[in-house]
Amino acid sequence: MRVIEAQGLQAWCDGRGERRRIDTSLVGPCSVGEWLLVFLDAAREKLDATRAAEIDATLSLVERALAGDAPMARANAHFELPSALGVDDLIRLTGGAQAARCGHRSSEEST
Repeated sequence: MRVIEAQGLQAWCDGRGERRRIDTSLVGPCSVGEWLLVFLDAAREKLDATRAAEIDATLSLVERALAGDAPMARANAHFELPSALGVDDLIRLTGGAQAARCGHRSSEEST
């Protein structure tokens, strides 16, 4: 959501067709024009415009899929869902190889 008015640790924000009052306690004071990642009316992270646009596009794809337009959403996705990834990709995604190099053992190894 984009900040349109800021007052202390509160901000009025616009995004995805709605205007909401957002608690910015977790990210600190905001300035007009900044982008925020918002969940349950609380800002979780400040974003740059590029990342905000990526998140907005992803949310649009999810909405389309939920509305029954899964083929169009899938055709426009620039990422793969974890269920479509192979084992090696999942290990890289979750940091599995890194954890193994750091001496962490899986639950199977510790039994």
